Amino acid sequence: MNSTLSPVAERFMRYVQVDTQSDPQSSAHPSTEKQKHLSALLAGELNAMGIEAETDVYGYVYATIPSNSAKQVPVICFCSHVDTAPDCSGTHVKPILYPAYDGGDIILPDDPKQVIRPADYPYLLQHTGKPVITASGLTLLGADDKSGVAIIMQLAQYLVTHPEIIHGDIKILFTPDEEVGKGTAMLDMQKLGADFGYTLDGGELGTFEDETFSADGVEIRIQGVIAHPGYAKGKLVNAMKIAGKILAALPSEEWAPEVTEGRQGFVHPVRIEGAAEQAELEFIIRDFDTKMLAVHEERLKNIAAKVLAEYPNAGMTFTVTEQYRNMKEVLDNFPQVSAYAMEAYTRAGLTVTKEPIRGGTDGSRLSFMGLPCPNIFTGMQAIHSRHEWIGVHDMEKAVEVLTELVQVWEERS
Repeated sequence: MNSTLSPVAERFMRYVQVDTQSDPQSSAHPSTEKQKHLSALLAGELNAMGIEAETDVYGYVYATIPSNSAKQVPVICFCSHVDTAPDCSGTHVKPILYPAYDGGDIILPDDPKQVIRPADYPYLLQHTGKPVITASGLTLLGADDKSGVAIIMQLAQYLVTHPEIIHGDIKILFTPDEEVGKGTAMLDMQKLGADFGYTLDGGELGTFEDETFSADGVEIRIQGVIAHPGYAKGKLVNAMKIAGKILAALPSEEWAPEVTEGRQGFVHPVRIEGAAEQAELEFIIRDFDTKMLAVHEERLKNIAAKVLAEYPNAGMTFTVTEQYRNMKEVLDNFPQVSAYAMEAYTRAGLTVTKEPIRGGTDGSRLSFMGLPCPNIFTGMQAIHSRHEWIGVHDMEKAVEVLTELVQVWEERS
């Protein structure tokens, strides 16, 4: 590790080496015990700074930076998640620092077939001459969301060592299992005790997100008819074949994530499992307009029912589960939360780029749990993949934005 590297980058490079991958098939909280290793490390570092912090049995970290203001200031929370995505290995992450990126292709040394090209990631060119961090080619990097973790930790260190920065009470929250949709499942909101929040889980420098997808999950369970295959004529109804026909009946030129963008919603099969007698299909349903979820679900149900009509002896159940809702529905009632953030961006010399998230964050759930919570950039790029990378400058500017933001809240109180 380079001794001249900025403190936030040094933190980041340490944190990504702790394996915290979550498990979507686990019913435990957290879904993997190894997430607690980073939680314990973070709580220990905060306590060493003189900030009261604790981690619980579920892997959450709660901490408080006390107010040094004479005013009554709303309590602000900064939140990031410790887990990394199950899409790509997070074991034995080896972060590589390029102190001054030269503008060319980056060949990852542990698998030279993995090349991060500016042609594929044009934003990389904005970091020419600046430090960039990648993984080694065999794993993801973990910038999602250990960049957010490092930024919040660096903010904490800065505020402790710069008491001239006047602010109200600040809560720090690190969550497990965000990547598997359980980031707030065991969260103690009373213990957190915040009025408003911000997740640090965004991408390019200057981006600010106060709108997410609304999301449901759907399970289609198909009940076939089993029979000995040697004597199955006129009897056997294979549930797996029915499942395959349902998938084949889905539109391929629209309504799918691979052909949609912007504000277009989609229906996406994410898991198929079963045998001849019974099979299950799982889907995620996404749209920025919550009312459209029911429209998408009815369309999917009709597609499945049309296939099932060809098999009168088969059965089907169609189960919808609410996952999260568009945070904008809450944030529109608290315009100051976004307005103060955008003022902080401006003070830090940034132009704000507002864009909707084609996904969700802990902030989606937190907003509906009583903590209005938009999302601030960290710089993370090519997330959930071996090509994941981050520019150190972006993390440094995020720390600056948070420093300005706590002062804006204090000044406006």
